Amino acid sequence: MQKIDNLTLIKNAKEGNNQALEDIINQNMGLVKKIVLRFKDRGCEYDDLVQIGTIGMIKAVKSFDFSFNTAFSTYAVPLIIGEIRRHLRDDGLIKVSRTIKKNGIDILKKKEMFEKEHSREPSVSELASLCQLSVEDVVNALEAISPIRSLQEPLNDDDSGTLANIISDDECVIDKLTEKLALKEALKLLTEEQRQIIILRYFKDMSQQQTGDMLGLTQVKVSREEKRIINYLRKAL
Repeated sequence: MQKIDNLTLIKNAKEGNNQALEDIINQNMGLVKKIVLRFKDRGCEYDDLVQIGTIGMIKAVKSFDFSFNTAFSTYAVPLIIGEIRRHLRDDGLIKVSRTIKKNGIDILKKKEMFEKEHSREPSVSELASLCQLSVEDVVNALEAISPIRSLQEPLNDDDSGTLANIISDDECVIDKLTEKLALKEALKLLTEEQRQIIILRYFKDMSQQQTGDMLGLTQVKVSREEKRIINYLRKAL
């Protein structure tokens, strides 16, 4: 029996064909299992993580946009990883190694020194350079040592504001951009110009005007592209 390609199966699955959905899951189960191996020894059974990863794949099938002109596997990886990471976070199963904790403490010290010297917060790339770590390692370390905070936590003694009031959707998206492999895979789907916009805006801390000057674009063009990228990444991540 001839194997049907992913895109045909996705099209059929989107039209409500349950057999097509089952077939695409079976054909890509190797991808899910490969990703799950990266999360072993986190306190969760392998088979359970495979099931969670499969949910991420199903979400990828449902949200896949053919206009992305990319392989389904490339699109699905961030969604599978994201689903597994959310499950581990929600169940409190993520274990933080001593090395990551040590890196986190060192990063915070370097961050404080940088702020005192430059009167501003360093970018992630600047922290990575100071600590001789990769951007990915910096993000993972900071994320691991950060306490979980409620969005309803009051910011002032008079309860006049909460975290939910000041955290915008865009900021949440940029936080997600720094997610481990998901970031790398998502950025692969952007054009070279779009990648440069993200790097200059969120890793080099440049303003939209400065970014436009660097790339030969107007501030308005940068703003529009930035919104388009964020909207795309909401779906991809």
